[in-house]
Amino acid sequence: MKYLHAMIRVHDLDATSKFFTEGLGLVQTRRKDSEAGKFTLVYFAAPGQPEAEIELTYNWGSDEDYGSARNFGHLAFEVDDIYATCAHLQAMGVTINRPPRDGHMAFVRSPDLISIELLQKGTALAPAEPWASMENTGVW
Repeated sequence: MKYLHAMIRVHDLDATSKFFTEGLGLVQTRRKDSEAGKFTLVYFAAPGQPEAEIELTYNWGSDEDYGSARNFGHLAFEVDDIYATCAHLQAMGVTINRPPRDGHMAFVRSPDLISIELLQKGTALAPAEPWASMENTGVW
Protein backbone atom coordinates (compact mmCIF):
# COMPACT_ATOMS: atom_id res chain seq x y z
CA MET A 1 0.00 0.00 0.00
CA LYS A 2 1.18 3.52 -0.77
CA TYR A 3 -0.20 6.78 0.61
CA LEU A 4 -1.12 9.14 -2.25
CA HIS A 5 -2.86 12.34 -1.14
CA ALA A 6 -5.46 14.11 0.98
CA MET A 7 -8.22 15.93 -0.92
CA ILE A 8 -9.96 19.11 0.15
CA ARG A 9 -12.75 20.89 -1.72
CA VAL A 10 -12.25 24.59 -2.29
CA HIS A 11 -14.39 27.51 -3.43
CA ASP A 12 -11.53 29.87 -4.28
CA LEU A 13 -8.81 27.92 -6.06
CA ASP A 14 -6.53 30.94 -6.50
CA ALA A 15 -6.66 32.03 -2.85
CA THR A 16 -6.14 28.51 -1.54
CA SER A 17 -3.32 27.83 -4.01
CA LYS A 18 -1.61 31.05 -2.86
CA PHE A 19 -2.03 30.00 0.79
CA PHE A 20 -0.28 26.69 0.16
CA THR A 21 2.46 28.03 -2.15
CA GLU A 22 3.27 31.53 -0.93
CA GLY A 23 2.14 30.95 2.64
CA LEU A 24 3.46 27.47 3.38
CA GLY A 25 6.03 27.04 0.62
CA LEU A 26 4.49 23.99 -1.07
CA VAL A 27 4.98 23.48 -4.79
CA GLN A 28 2.37 22.64 -7.38
CA THR A 29 3.14 19.17 -8.71
CA ARG A 30 0.38 18.79 -11.31
CA ARG A 31 -2.97 20.10 -12.47
CA LYS A 32 -5.94 18.64 -14.34
CA ASP A 33 -8.81 20.65 -15.81
CA SER A 34 -11.84 18.59 -16.87
CA GLU A 35 -14.22 20.34 -19.27
CA ALA A 36 -16.54 17.31 -19.27
CA GLY A 37 -16.64 16.99 -15.49
CA LYS A 38 -16.50 20.75 -14.86
CA PHE A 39 -13.78 20.50 -12.23
CA THR A 40 -10.12 21.31 -11.67
CA LEU A 41 -7.71 19.25 -9.59
CA VAL A 42 -4.47 20.86 -8.42
CA TYR A 43 -1.86 18.91 -6.44
CA PHE A 44 0.74 20.34 -4.05
CA ALA A 45 3.61 18.80 -2.09
CA ALA A 46 6.42 19.95 0.16
CA PRO A 47 9.62 20.62 -1.81
CA GLY A 48 11.49 17.36 -2.38
CA GLN A 49 8.57 15.27 -1.10
CA PRO A 50 6.34 14.64 -4.13
CA GLU A 51 5.11 11.33 -2.74
CA ALA A 52 2.71 12.97 -0.24
CA GLU A 53 0.36 15.45 -1.88
CA ILE A 54 -2.61 17.65 -1.10
CA GLU A 55 -5.25 17.66 -3.82
CA LEU A 56 -7.42 20.75 -4.14
CA THR A 57 -10.69 19.99 -5.89
CA TYR A 58 -12.51 22.93 -7.42
CA ASN A 59 -15.96 22.19 -8.84
CA TRP A 60 -16.75 24.88 -11.37
CA GLY A 61 -19.73 27.02 -10.43
CA SER A 62 -20.52 25.07 -7.25
CA ASP A 63 -22.00 26.90 -4.30
CA GLU A 64 -22.24 23.74 -2.20
CA ASP A 65 -21.71 24.38 1.51
CA TYR A 66 -18.63 22.44 2.54
CA GLY A 67 -19.31 23.22 6.19
CA SER A 68 -16.84 24.61 8.69
CA ALA A 69 -14.31 21.89 7.78
CA ARG A 70 -14.01 20.99 11.49
CA ASN A 71 -15.09 17.44 10.64
CA PHE A 72 -12.07 17.07 8.32
CA GLY A 73 -9.57 17.32 11.18
CA HIS A 74 -6.39 19.01 9.98
CA LEU A 75 -3.29 18.87 7.82
CA ALA A 76 0.04 19.06 9.64
CA PHE A 77 3.35 20.50 8.46
CA GLU A 78 6.76 20.55 10.14
CA VAL A 79 8.43 23.96 9.77
CA ASP A 80 12.02 25.13 10.29
CA ASP A 81 11.02 28.23 12.32
CA ILE A 82 7.47 28.35 13.64
CA TYR A 83 7.74 32.02 14.63
CA ALA A 84 8.94 33.09 11.17
CA THR A 85 6.26 30.96 9.49
CA CYS A 86 3.49 32.44 11.63
CA ALA A 87 4.80 35.98 11.09
CA HIS A 88 4.90 35.39 7.33
CA LEU A 89 1.34 34.02 7.26
CA GLN A 90 0.12 36.85 9.48
CA ALA A 91 1.68 39.39 7.08
CA MET A 92 -0.34 37.71 4.30
CA GLY A 93 -3.52 38.37 6.29
CA VAL A 94 -3.87 34.86 7.73
CA THR A 95 -5.26 34.71 11.28
CA ILE A 96 -3.10 32.75 13.72
CA ASN A 97 -5.92 30.91 15.47
CA ARG A 98 -3.73 29.10 18.00
CA PRO A 99 -0.46 31.04 18.36
CA PRO A 100 2.82 29.16 18.98
CA ARG A 101 3.00 30.22 22.64
CA ASP A 102 5.03 27.13 23.46
CA GLY A 103 7.43 27.59 20.54
CA HIS A 104 6.24 24.24 19.21
CA MET A 105 2.71 24.25 17.79
CA ALA A 106 0.33 26.65 16.05
CA PHE A 107 -2.92 26.37 14.10
CA VAL A 108 -4.16 28.46 11.19
CA ARG A 109 -6.92 27.96 8.65
CA SER A 110 -6.77 27.98 4.87
CA PRO A 111 -9.08 30.30 2.89
CA ASP A 112 -11.54 27.39 2.75
CA LEU A 113 -11.38 26.90 6.54
CA ILE A 114 -9.21 23.77 6.57
CA SER A 115 -7.30 23.57 9.84
CA ILE A 116 -3.54 23.55 9.38
CA GLU A 117 -1.28 22.48 12.25
CA LEU A 118 2.26 23.86 12.19
CA LEU A 119 4.88 22.04 14.25
CA GLN A 120 8.38 23.27 15.01
CA LYS A 121 11.06 21.00 13.60
CA GLY A 122 13.22 19.52 16.36
CA THR A 123 13.15 21.09 19.81
CA ALA A 124 10.60 23.76 20.65
CA LEU A 125 11.83 27.35 20.37
CA ALA A 126 12.05 29.44 23.54
CA PRO A 127 8.81 31.34 24.22
CA ALA A 128 8.91 34.75 22.53
CA GLU A 129 6.63 37.72 22.00
CA PRO A 130 4.27 38.50 20.47
CA TRP A 131 3.37 34.82 20.47
CA ALA A 132 3.86 34.01 24.16
CA SER A 133 1.04 36.29 25.30
CA MET A 134 -1.23 36.08 22.25
CA GLU A 135 -4.68 34.66 22.86
CA ASN A 136 -6.44 32.10 20.68
CA THR A 137 -8.65 33.53 17.94
CA GLY A 138 -11.70 31.75 16.61
CA VAL A 139 -11.66 28.00 16.09
CA TRP A 140 -9.28 25.67 14.39
